[in-house]
Amino acid sequence: MQLDQLVTFYKALGDPTRVRILAILANGPLHGQALAGKLGVTPPTITHHMAKLREAGVVYERRDKNTIYFYLHEANMKRQSGAILHVLEKAKENADEDLLVDGTDVEEKKTQMALEKMQVIRSFITPEGKLKQIPAQRKKKLIVFEHMVRGLEKGRKYAEKEINEYIRQFHDDYATIRREFIMNHYMYRENGIYELNPESMWAK
Repeated sequence: MQLDQLVTFYKALGDPTRVRILAILANGPLHGQALAGKLGVTPPTITHHMAKLREAGVVYERRDKNTIYFYLHEANMKRQSGAILHVLEKAKENADEDLLVDGTDVEEKKTQMALEKMQVIRSFITPEGKLKQIPAQRKKKLIVFEHMVRGLEKGRKYAEKEINEYIRQFHDDYATIRREFIMNHYMYRENGIYELNPESMWAK
């Protein structure tokens, strides 16, 4: 993990309110109004703290109709909280001052990829959960589509009308995005019924 990412992570956790938010989300997702009520703060205060926590990669959000729910990103929490220990272990083996600049650890690469994905999501998805535009670059397009389909239920069968309404929460061009879901193997369609494919089949 690069030094600036490590610092961002620990800065985000350097506030008692943010630590309390993470502790609350450890018991399940909540929307901002509920978090504000539990902590006795205003919704704008929650918005401010969630921006810092999203930047650090320790929370993510999903929209359910008109409500945005915040989730604890447990995998990133574990990776990033263990990164400082990894650095210390590396330091015992290597006194190179550039130790934090160009790490090649597999877990560090996964963390870097996760952070890059979050940056793409922030660039193309508004805080209200709307897709600003369909990315032209394929890599970014797939990141955005993956973000969108994760709100669908595994094993559930959807009528085309249901898929259209789901996509319209993000963008009005539901027909194009629906086709992209099929073309990139996020979903399959049979007799007008749609269902999520296993994640291993999704385009990468």
